[in-house]
Order: sequence, then structure tokens, then C-alpha cells
Amino acid sequence: MVKQINDVMPKIAFGGDYNPEQWDENIWLEDAKLMQEAGVNLVSVAIFSWSVIEIEEDQYDFTWLDKVLDILHNHGIGVSLATATASPPAWLSKKYPEVLAVQANGVPLQVGSRQHYSPNSKRFISAVQQLVTKIAERYKSHPALKMWHINNEYACHVAECYSNESLATFRNWLKERYGSIEILNQKWGTNFWSQRYKDWEEIQFPVNLPTFYNPSQKLDYKRFMNDAIFNLYKTEKEILRKITPDVPVFTNFMYEFKPLNYFEWAKELDLVTWDSYPDPREGKPFRHAMHHDLMRSLKNGQPFYLMEQVTSHVNWRDINKTKKPGEMRLWSYSTVARGGDGVMYFQWRQGKAGAEKFHGAMIPHSNDTNSRVYQEVKQLGNELKKLNGIVDARIKARVAIIFDWENWWAVEHEGKPHNKLSYLDQVYQYYQVFYEHNIAVDFVQSTDDLAKYQLVVAPMLYMIRAGEEANLKQFVAQGGTLIVSFFSGIVDAQDHIHLGGYPAPLRELLGITVEEFAPMAENETNTIVMNGEIFITNTWADIIRLEGAQPIATYKENWYQDYAAVTFHRYGKGNTIYVGTNPSTNYLEKLINGILQQLKIEAPHAAPKNVEIVERSRQDTTFLFMLNHNEDPVTISLNENIRYTDCLQGKSVTNRITISGTDVAILTYSNADIS
Repeated sequence: MVKQINDVMPKIAFGGDYNPEQWDENIWLEDAKLMQEAGVNLVSVAIFSWSVIEIEEDQYDFTWLDKVLDILHNHGIGVSLATATASPPAWLSKKYPEVLAVQANGVPLQVGSRQHYSPNSKRFISAVQQLVTKIAERYKSHPALKMWHINNEYACHVAECYSNESLATFRNWLKERYGSIEILNQKWGTNFWSQRYKDWEEIQFPVNLPTFYNPSQKLDYKRFMNDAIFNLYKTEKEILRKITPDVPVFTNFMYEFKPLNYFEWAKELDLVTWDSYPDPREGKPFRHAMHHDLMRSLKNGQPFYLMEQVTSHVNWRDINKTKKPGEMRLWSYSTVARGGDGVMYFQWRQGKAGAEKFHGAMIPHSNDTNSRVYQEVKQLGNELKKLNGIVDARIKARVAIIFDWENWWAVEHEGKPHNKLSYLDQVYQYYQVFYEHNIAVDFVQSTDDLAKYQLVVAPMLYMIRAGEEANLKQFVAQGGTLIVSFFSGIVDAQDHIHLGGYPAPLRELLGITVEEFAPMAENETNTIVMNGEIFITNTWADIIRLEGAQPIATYKENWYQDYAAVTFHRYGKGNTIYVGTNPSTNYLEKLINGILQQLKIEAPHAAPKNVEIVERSRQDTTFLFMLNHNEDPVTISLNENIRYTDCLQGKSVTNRITISGTDVAILTYSNADIS
């Protein structure tokens, strides 16, 4: 039986990627001592080590890795041991060129970077199986081993492959999915443009076409590549589970990552982990806060690990701005506040060679332990020890946002009324309002049990599949409130139009039909009126006919002047709101704030602007995070009836607390104290 993560790591995990193979052996002991000093208790080892483990086919050298794991264990540092499959060695590609991924233009990728493999190469899969088996057999009983880190950032650079072997695998995937060529023709709508197929061998990749591709085919290719890469992960997991059945496994996810359906992947992970690199130029990183919430939601609220962040600056942006003093610490606590039980970095020691040598690290090039970066790392690592009681604490949300990877793929394919629609921008637009109000948000799928939420938001839910309509209706009928944005309920799972008037699956639920779409030109705007107030809108206008719903905002300009832009409808015991345009943030703020007040959904605590408030609870204890993203101090009044303890200061707090600029306060209280 697999060990629970909080049994494996009962304390907050703190550390980072460790690449000892890039350094002389005489540095390893120094590293371990400095890790101890900084409060490091977990490091990821061997992520990119294939070429120094299997130096030639069937020739292995584990001596260096044996020493490293022994040193780390002797210094009380656990290891998240990687399977080393993220970057195949040069000898493999030279001997078996069929392992290389092929680009859409037919040109194979080459050795000299990373992730140049084809997920459909049988030779590559065989090599992976052999390597993972060797590593797992050797270290299955090593006391340093805490968990398995499978591969690294799957599909980060190569999310598609167009090799002959991939094409053959794609055809087989289609055969398994549809069973017969006739069903495929039906599901792909191939009577359009004489695209009918009589044989599986006639099917090609949706590339190098003279004009628009078949959207159903393109959507299936996205699904196929997700499955192909996912199968690589599951291949490794199967080996590890057989050899080390009690050791947790994971792979690290990424920010705003479109190619992989993370809800599907998360089912096969014992722990969700991800890599977050906010750009300091963004200011307050609400987008990354959203992705913390998304990662926490992938396994129904189970805490996650932040597997990578940077102490100072990255190396891969056009301008790699450095985090100012305190910013790394503050953003790390935002991670913990939103469900992170692990705070890790890329990487431990700043590299001296290679493409990432200017990427920040816990130990800078100077090797100076008095440097600002190391001192901030050390401060955070030792502070986190004071929060060990928070491990496995949960966040209770009464609001949810529907997030759907396949919908994301489909809505941004070409051939739409507006081909500059951004699914993520719509999600961000709604999330930001809740973030600014410090309202906890979970992310869900349309088929999830929604009963525990009062308010659910469906931004641009273009694709409605079988069963989703009934689930949304049930949620509202039983008293829930549902907000649906424009261009929702348009197609089915195959990207075929739901006939019967837009949005056909949701017409009854919303009490409307959309007669026409009226996309706006790039610089075009309109205005809408709600309760006498005027708001700007852009991008899109639905021409709505009311079928029981009531208008709560109307257009003020253009040929559809006075038509409903936003509607309200009673359905069963609940309500639906349809937003048929892309309104300004201040309109959404007004709309959603009114709904929150009606539903009596409030923040955990009142706070000034730009102060992030989040609560996590475990058993009878609540942890109240107050993160000040302002540069100036703020003073916050506290509940006089609650006895608070400041976790970081180790003292009682009453009445009020002052938080310095770019700083955090973490208070705990007993739930029994709430009056």
C-alpha cells in the first residue's frame, strides 16, 4: 500500500533540485552541511542524469549516486529520486535514431538540448523501462528514498510528434476509440469537403494542409498526444509501483500548460506537484495564485508541492528581473497558504555551465553564505519548521470555477467567429474578482459533484459533453447559483454544433437563446447599462432572445442597442446568470460582489487592498495567512473574541496586527474559539 505523503514527509518539504553530477565530489559534503543549515529536508536528485548513469547501452555507473544518497541521508535529508528519463543520452539517439521526435515539417529533432524523444517510439519506451527498472531495483531499500520523481515537465518542449511511428500509433488509437472507419467518419463529419475515409491507412496528421484542418480530427490529435505522453508516465509508474509499492510517485506540472489534461493526469499521481515562475514585472502574482488553487483542486483539495520556483531570477525571459528582498519569501508563503505542503526550488547550486547557468539558485555563483539570496533561503527554511502542524490542512471553498482542458483546446482552434479568443483570459477575468475579495476558489470539472458549492462559474464553456448538462441543471435546481459566460454550450465532444439554437444544452437552464454572435473588431467597444450605471465591453456580443430570463444589463450602442447583454433566470431552487459579452473588470466586480452578498459568502477576514487572506484548517485548528503585497505596512483589526498565536513570532496576538511591506503574518486559532 502506498504511503500517505504526510506520513512520508510529516513536515513541510523544503529544498530543491540537486545536480551533484555537475560538481566535483569534494563539494557534495559541503552541500549537505549547507542544506542542513538552511533547513532543507528534501531534494530531487538525478532528474537529468541518464547519460552519467547509463554511460553506454547496458553499462551503468551508480557509484556517484550511491555516495550522494548516503551523504544526504547521513545529514537528515530525504531524496525525491528522479527516474532520469527527461533527456535521453546522445548514444541512444545515435544508435537508434527512431527515438527522436519529428517536427510538423518532417525534420527530426537533434541531440544537444533536452526532451528530444518521441513518446511513441517503441525503442525509447524499451530504453526507459530498462533504465527505470535498474534505478528502482538499486535504490528500493535506500533509507533516503522518500518518493519517485518521474521524468520532468512532460511535454514542456515537445508536445507533438509527427514521426511515422507516431502516425501508426495515432491510427491504432483511433481504431480503439471508434472501432470502425464508418463511426470515425461520422464523428469527424467527413462528408464535409469530401474527407471521407475508407481505410485507416488513409488518415494523416492534421498538418501541412492547404487551408483549414478538420477541427474534430485536430481535437482527437490533441487527445492522442496527451494519451501518448501520459502512457509514458504510466509505464514508469507501473515499474516503480511493482518494485516499490509503498513509495509515492509524481511528475511535475507547469504553469498555464495547455497540451496535457492535468485533471486526467492527477488521477495517476500520489501527489500533485508543479513549477511556478512568476514574472516580477507582473507585480502581485494573482495568476500564480490561481494556479496554486488549480493544482490543489486536481486531487479534490489534497495539498500539493511547489516543486520548482526561483530564489532571484530566471534565465529564459527577454528580461530576467530579480525578485526584490522579501518577495521570494512572501510568494512562498502564498504557496503554503493556498495548499502547498512543499516549497522547493530550481535549483540548489547555481550552475557554472550550460543553458541555465544564469538561472538563480539557493546557493549563488559566489558560494557566499552571507549573500542575500542564501540568507533569505535560510530564513524561510527555518521558519517553515514552525508550521509543521499545517501539513494536510485543507481549504474550504464555497465558490468553484469550471476548468476544462479539452474545452481549452477546442475553443482556441481556428475557424471561430472570433479567432483571438483566449480561454485562460476568461478564467482569469472571473478568478481575479474572487482573488481581490479574498474568496476561496476551487476548480472543478462539469461532471464533478457540485453540491458543496453555492456559486459555480463556467467561463466560455464552449464544449458541453454528455452528462454535463444534467449535472449543471441538478446543481442549480437544488439551490446553486451558476454564472455562464458567452460562447458556451456550443459544441459536443467532437466539436460538432449542438443544434436547436445556441446554447442548445443550456437554453432551458439559462432561459435564453442566442440568435447570433456579433464579434467586435480589435479596437471596437460597446457599452452596457446596469441599474443606470454604464460599463465598457469588448470582443463579443451575443444577440439574446429571452425565454423566461430577465435582462439585468442591456447594450447601449450599435444595431443591437437595448438587447439583453446579461440575464438572470430562476431554475428550480437556484439561479443562473448569463454574461453574453466580455465586460470590463469593474462590471464583473459589481455583478459578482452583489451575488456574493446575496449568498453571504465572505472573506475569512477583512483586510486592506493588496493584502491576501487565506485560511487552511486541520482538525480543530485554523491557520490564517495575511500576506501584504504592498510596499508599506498595513494594520489589520482582529476578532476580539479569538485568541490568536503568531506562528512565526511565537507569541499571542490580540485586537490588531501590523504587517510590514512585502511581509506575512500567519496566525493560528482554535475553531472552538469562534463565536
